[in-house]
Amino acid sequence: MEYYIRAFKNYAVFTGRATRAEYWYFVLFNVIFAVIATVVGMYFNVPELGNIYTIAAFIPGLAIGFRRMHDVGKSGWFLFVPIYSFVLAVSEGDIGYNQFGPDPKEQNYLYSGVGRLP
Repeated sequence: MEYYIRAFKNYAVFTGRATRAEYWYFVLFNVIFAVIATVVGMYFNVPELGNIYTIAAFIPGLAIGFRRMHDVGKSGWFLFVPIYSFVLAVSEGDIGYNQFGPDPKEQNYLYSGVGRLP
């Protein structure tokens, strides 16, 4: 849930990198909330509720997708290449600094106070 909230806090940040966990947890919670919004909308006879949620989540979804592509060293525009973008989204990100910024795993490492084992 933390990753989902973080994606909305970085609403339109298309720079930087996003880990696999950050991206896929956003996708998971986004689907769950979209289904809930649709079901609640149908129950209360407001069918537009699901569409409103989808529109609200569109920009954060694009932004986190672009950051995920950056993590594997590709341009964010690769998000629009259907099968290849999925392959990139499930691939491990570049270790260390790449042209799009520092490794997000290393940033978490620095802020968490817990080191990784070699």
